Amino acid sequence: MKFGLDRLLEEPDLRRPLKGRRVALLAHPASVTRNLTHAMDALAELDDVILTAAFGPQHGLRGDKQDNMVESEDFQDPVHGIPVFSLYGEVRRPSAEMMEHFDVLLVDLQDLGCRVYTFITTLRYLLEAAAGHQKSVIVLDRPNPAGRLVEGLILRPGWESFVGAGPMPMRHGLTMGEMGRWFIESLKLDVEYDVVTMEGWQPNSAPGYGWPLHERNWINPSPNASNLWMARCYPGTVMLEGTTLSEGRGTTRPLELFGAPDIDVRTLIAAMYEIAPQWTKGCRLRECWFEPTFHKHAGQMCAGVQIHVEDAAYLHQEFRPWRLMALAFKALRRIRPEFELWRDFPYEYEQERLAIDLINGGEQLRLWVDDPNATPADLELLAAADERQWREDCAAIR
Repeated sequence: MKFGLDRLLEEPDLRRPLKGRRVALLAHPASVTRNLTHAMDALAELDDVILTAAFGPQHGLRGDKQDNMVESEDFQDPVHGIPVFSLYGEVRRPSAEMMEHFDVLLVDLQDLGCRVYTFITTLRYLLEAAAGHQKSVIVLDRPNPAGRLVEGLILRPGWESFVGAGPMPMRHGLTMGEMGRWFIESLKLDVEYDVVTMEGWQPNSAPGYGWPLHERNWINPSPNASNLWMARCYPGTVMLEGTTLSEGRGTTRPLELFGAPDIDVRTLIAAMYEIAPQWTKGCRLRECWFEPTFHKHAGQMCAGVQIHVEDAAYLHQEFRPWRLMALAFKALRRIRPEFELWRDFPYEYEQERLAIDLINGGEQLRLWVDDPNATPADLELLAAADERQWREDCAAIR
C-alpha cells in the first residue's frame, strides 16, 4: 500500500498546490517513506518544493524526549538550514511568528487512533492557527493502526485539555486526514484543507487490522510506542498514566503490561474473569514480573499482567482495551479496597483535576470504579450510547 507521503513524492500532480509557495512540515520520527527516508529529507530533495520550516510535536521532530512533560526546544536544522519549531516547548499552539514562515503546512504524523495521543490535539491547534492566518494545510494520510473500531466514553464539555482535543471517544477509528475534516466541521473553521489519501489501506483485514503488517516497517511515533501490539492496547493502557500502577515505562514492553510491587496478580486476574468475562475477550492475559529501570516503581520488582495481542488468540472485533483496563481497576478495587489507585500529580500541565479524569474526559469512569455497587452493565450502557453516537457523527467523513 502507499501512504500519503509516498504518493506526494511519486505523483507530481499532487504537488501542484505547493508550486511557488513556502512549505512547512509537521513531522516526527515515524514520518518516513517506504524506504525509511525521513519526510523532511525526502521533501528537501524535490526541486518543486520550497521547504522553509518544520514543526515537531510532543517528543520532538526527531524523537528526542522519552517521557511526558519533557519539553523540546526550537533549533536550526543543521542539514537543511531551516528553523524547526517545537510545539511541545514554550508553546503548544504555534505563535504568529512561527506562522510567518510558510504558506502551506504539510502534516505527516503517524497517529495511534486514541484521543489521548497528543498529535491530534496539535493538529487541531495548527488548523485553528491556519484559519486565523489564512494558511493552507495538507495532511499526508497514514493508517490508524488501531483500525476502525470505536470505544470509550465521549469527552464531556469542560474537560478539554492537551490530551482531550474534543468530544470524541477514547478510540476514535479515524485517520489523521479524517480527523482534520472532523475538526474543521465541528469547530466551523474556514481554512484551505486537503488530504493526500492512502492507496490500498485495508483496516478490516487480517493480520494487521489497520496496520499493513509485513509490508511496512513500524517506526516508533513516540518513544514508548514500540510496536503494533502497544498501539492495540494503548486506548486502555494509557489510563494507567493516571494511576499508581506502572504502565511498563522503564521496561522493553511499555503500555502492554501493568503492575505494582504489592498486588496479588493471580487473584486480580481471577477477579477480572469473574466480574466481566466478556471484556477479556480477544487477547491473552499473562501473569508476569518486571522491574522498571525508571518511572513508577523504578528498581522495584512488580507483579503484573501482560496483555498479549500478537498471536492467533487476538480477535480484532472482540478486543476492547478500554473496557479491559476499566475491568482491571474494578477488580483491584474488589480485592484491595484500600489500594491508593488514583495518582494525584500534575498531568500535561493540568494542576487541579485528577489525571485519570483528564485522560477519560470526565469523572464517569473513576466514579464507576470507586462505586462498589456499580456493575459492568452500568458502564456498558454509558459507553455503548457514546460509541453509537460517534459512529453516526463520523459516518460522512470515513
